[in-house]
Amino acid sequence: MGPVSGTTTRRVLLAFGALVALFAAASGYALGRLSDIHEGTHALREVGGRAREARELATAVRDQYAHLAHTIILGNDSHRRFHAEARARVEALTRRLAEHARDADERAAVADIQASGDALDTLYRDTLLPAVMAKDAAAVEAAHGRALEWVSRIQARVDALTAGSDASMAAFESHVGTVERDSFRWALLLLGGATLFAAGVGVYIGNSVARPVARLSEGAARLARGDLDVRIPEDDPGEVGQLAAQLNRMTGALREHQARLVQHEKLVGIGRLAAGVAHEINNPLGVILGYVRLLQRRAEGALAEDLRVVEEEAVRCQDIVEGLLDLARPGRGPLEPVALRDACEEVVLRLREATRLGPQGSVSVEVHGQGTAWAQAPRLRQVLLNLVKNAAEAAGEGGRVEVRIAADADGASRVAVSDSGPGMSSEARARLFEPFFTTKPSGTGLGLAVSQAIAEAHGGRIDVDAGPLGGARFTLSLPAPSREQEAAA
Repeated sequence: MGPVSGTTTRRVLLAFGALVALFAAASGYALGRLSDIHEGTHALREVGGRAREARELATAVRDQYAHLAHTIILGNDSHRRFHAEARARVEALTRRLAEHARDADERAAVADIQASGDALDTLYRDTLLPAVMAKDAAAVEAAHGRALEWVSRIQARVDALTAGSDASMAAFESHVGTVERDSFRWALLLLGGATLFAAGVGVYIGNSVARPVARLSEGAARLARGDLDVRIPEDDPGEVGQLAAQLNRMTGALREHQARLVQHEKLVGIGRLAAGVAHEINNPLGVILGYVRLLQRRAEGALAEDLRVVEEEAVRCQDIVEGLLDLARPGRGPLEPVALRDACEEVVLRLREATRLGPQGSVSVEVHGQGTAWAQAPRLRQVLLNLVKNAAEAAGEGGRVEVRIAADADGASRVAVSDSGPGMSSEARARLFEPFFTTKPSGTGLGLAVSQAIAEAHGGRIDVDAGPLGGARFTLSLPAPSREQEAAA
């Protein structure tokens, strides 16, 4: 139908475009809100992780202090190893908190925890443990007091971090909840509006498209029943009206084609009659030729020349009669598998022996490829002989003819005959297969018509186009064999 210019097309496209845009807006909004929820959830997980690490740090500090207290109570260094393990865990958790700190305040708090932990560890190793081992109660009590101060300082910092994380978690949970509620409301509103708009588009399409299409369907049904006088209203301003006009033109063309078909059947009947007459004429022509050749043996001078002219014209009439008979009877008889390369090479040999390939066989003919076709061998060779002979005549002295055979995967085959001649005009191509049409100064103009009739009788056809050698290319296409033929082979 060409560019989108019809009223109906524009309206339908605009309606669907608006519908798609509405759904796209709803989907985009929903995706944006989902992204916000995803980001909030991710941040919530991060804050929760920091809070969990802060609580684990508080527990680890209490464990470290517990081992310090056990050292004082037991009065030996049996908990020295446990204190070192607790200290290592405190250091690991402190490093993780430092990596995940969000701002300067959190980084300062973590740094203070680190410094306090280092001081507590130093106090344990350098002061408390030696005092315990030396049984110096006063030094142990003083060291224990300082240890409590460091532990309390660390605990206060950890509690502050935990409180901050809990507050951030509450804020993020509130934000995510708000986003979820807003997203649900807006998505419901947009999708509900899109649904209502879609219903409106459906009503519009029903009124502007479905009804005219129903009229088209009714007209097409009447046309299918053979009513070639049907005419579909063309009052719709859009593409449906254009389609109705096209259908009306097609109906008119069908009426004309039907009239031509009737005329063709009449011509076929006349052709059969002509073939019958030609068959009857063939016998008298044979008698005339026989007497003329007999008289030529005894004639001399001007009479011999006149008899030669009579013989040539009688032979020409005989060729026309034979062409008419072939055209009227291209019918198919028993088929057999024919090796196309052998058939082509045999045709080339016959033409060369008959000096039909130029003086001293100056026209070069090459055969390439392999293939097999189911056909009447004599009829197929007649077609190949005609195609190669025409190509040699078109190529002229010193020219080239190329015969390429190809077989498809399904068993169909093609024989393409190309020549190096001057080619032919598009007007000549359009009339090549008409009886009695020829581009040669001599000839009956029946060869290609008979060849096409034989090809069609075998379920194939002959096509012509420009060939690779610069001249014309005639391609004989033959169908794949049937299952019965393949089984017989």
